[in-house]
Amino acid sequence: MPSRLRSRLHVPKPPARPGNKSDFSYLKLQPAGAQPKPDVRISAQATLPLATGLVRVLDDNHSAVGAWDPHLEPEVLQAGLRHMLLTRVFDERMQRTQRQGRISFYMRSYGEEAVSVAQAMALRPGDMLFPSYRNQGLYMVRGRPLVELMCQLLSNTRDMCKGRQLPVMYHWRQGNIFSISGNLTTQFPQAVGWAMAAAIKGEDHVASTWIGEGSSAEGDFHAGMVFAEVYQAPVLLNIVNNQWAISTFQGFAGGEKSTFAARGPGYGVPGIRVDGNDFLAVYAVTQWAADRARKGGGPTLIEHVTYRAAAHSTSDDPSRYRPKDEYLSWPLGDPVDRLKEHLIAQGAWTEERHAALTKELEDEVGASWKAATQYGTLNEGPRLDPDLMFEDVFKDMPAHLARQRDQLRAERG
Repeated sequence: MPSRLRSRLHVPKPPARPGNKSDFSYLKLQPAGAQPKPDVRISAQATLPLATGLVRVLDDNHSAVGAWDPHLEPEVLQAGLRHMLLTRVFDERMQRTQRQGRISFYMRSYGEEAVSVAQAMALRPGDMLFPSYRNQGLYMVRGRPLVELMCQLLSNTRDMCKGRQLPVMYHWRQGNIFSISGNLTTQFPQAVGWAMAAAIKGEDHVASTWIGEGSSAEGDFHAGMVFAEVYQAPVLLNIVNNQWAISTFQGFAGGEKSTFAARGPGYGVPGIRVDGNDFLAVYAVTQWAADRARKGGGPTLIEHVTYRAAAHSTSDDPSRYRPKDEYLSWPLGDPVDRLKEHLIAQGAWTEERHAALTKELEDEVGASWKAATQYGTLNEGPRLDPDLMFEDVFKDMPAHLARQRDQLRAERG
């Protein structure tokens, strides 16, 4: 008798493990300029080629090509380069500071700077941002003082979170940047809700939110997509596909059989897959999606194809699950280097100016750290007032908390 077919469990496998040669053959790449730029009124289903292709602007000769070229002035590009470079210098200093035992935890955005910086620059100040924990560039663009970010990392007397959050879990109400949550993907439905409220009030503001590709496997992703499509919320839904979750390859989140952007048309939401290391491409796609949202076209799902060059966090060792120095083989290059080379090719930048800017930003970060430590450090005072733990939860403090506060005060003398 013929043997019966049996179902088999499929477990995704990373293309390379420690000791192997890096292998990015699984990536679906296209030449720069290959993707057409449709009208913002295009239907969600018609965006499937955009969702399975790849929007790129900068070619291998560092020239901007194709319909998606946003034609930015050199001054705008120089500002973008400065913001990305500041993000990188800040990250490097905070990484070293954690290794010295002066802060408890940190997460770098090395290799992903364009995802935050280009999008923030393409949006308006009134647009609300709902970040994840690798979006430091948003604060650089919107101008939050570095001292305030550092005080949060130190949990000192100027900590914006009053000691109630992990380091890097910033927020900034005045800058329209929502608080970060360690519970992944909560910001997806929150951003959709904010965008729905903006539409109800007749505003032309949009919301934008970012999650990693691993987080797209969470239920909140589905809930956010459904509400965004049903109510045509003016929101940009970004999936940052940096190839790795904490230690899990992107295939485990569903990226093995199709792109993450291709999920959009299935929900009735336009999907676009963009080169996340191409500042110009990210800027252009953001402009397109924001323009669509402001004109009543609803949400757009954007997949940023990038690579997490550093560890997931200071408590992670990527050499245990992927080839060492794999980032050097990443086919889409480095976002800072690519924008720098583009400006040099235009005659609007030089290696000497780049070196001088790097030194200037290193000095700025160093001075900011010195200022931040005056408000307390991890190991030395001054300290946060312990009474803060009883505040900001209830409008009127319950009697049992008031008793506990009074008891704490009595024990402190």
